[in-house]
Amino acid sequence: MVLSYRDLRVWQESMDFVTDVYKATETFPKNEVFGISAQLRRAVVSIPSNIAEGSARKGRRELINFLHIAKGSLAESTTQLEIAKRLGFLSEESFEKLIEKGETIAKMINSLIRSLNRKEE
Repeated sequence: MVLSYRDLRVWQESMDFVTDVYKATETFPKNEVFGISAQLRRAVVSIPSNIAEGSARKGRRELINFLHIAKGSLAESTTQLEIAKRLGFLSEESFEKLIEKGETIAKMINSLIRSLNRKEE
């Protein structure tokens, strides 16, 4: 039984993803502090934040809605990681590790949405 959003593996994994992205953006050029670095950090923080917010809402439908928002933030984050790689701010190895983690989180979000949808049937 899930007692809190903190008990959700997807929330835990997305928190780790935030930490990984923050560490990666520390190496970005200083002139990007208000550019791609800030945008990427905001997007990645939105993933666990939306999972938490949806979990705190009243109903399953609201949680599902916030999980879809989290998926959108994840897509935004991975797009920005691709941009950072193309600009030479991320090595191929760092990029691949972050993208792999993002894909894992996406699968977890999708699984949770499917599970919640089945409970409504």
